[in-house]
Amino acid sequence: MSKLETNQVDPATGTTLTLGTSGDTIAIPSGVTIANSGTDTGFGGVNTPAFEATLSSNTGYITNNTYVKVQFNSEIFDVGSAYDSTSNYRFTPQTAGKYFIYGSVRGNANADSNLRNMYISIYKNGSQYKESRINYSGTAIREVNIDVAANMIFNGSSDYVELYAAIDDDSGNNQGYFIGGNNITYFGAFRITA
Repeated sequence: MSKLETNQVDPATGTTLTLGTSGDTIAIPSGVTIANSGTDTGFGGVNTPAFEATLSSNTGYITNNTYVKVQFNSEIFDVGSAYDSTSNYRFTPQTAGKYFIYGSVRGNANADSNLRNMYISIYKNGSQYKESRINYSGTAIREVNIDVAANMIFNGSSDYVELYAAIDDDSGNNQGYFIGGNNITYFGAFRITA
């Protein structure tokens, strides 16, 4: 094995420098740092499109024990412009692949000991995909956060995802609502590179 020591290697043609040929292994020893100031390509995927949005303020009273779409209207970030925060409140990534979807909703029954059940669901293309439930029968409370998450596959064109939630108010008087502000009710997603 021969050893070449130099401070810079440039391609003779001024376009592309190729190290090795097909089947070769380029070894980088432990302790070596690769410093990149240029553009890297082919070193793995990126976690975009990605977004996170919140509910900016409390909702009005919602129909008791009925799923309603949570209108996450305040974007924290939206890399790829795939989240609609003004009309459909949905994420429609235009890059095919696997995605991690997550959300959390804080519900309030508007009176102590009135919140019996709360549900949250991820909907894909208008159909329920994954659900989480909390049941407080016999020990009802007033307010709670409920979370849901899922790994999903999107086609990169028409697939979309939304978040729905429901409150079962023991009074039955449609007095429940979702709490917004301070980033306590949120919805997000990012592409999984694997």
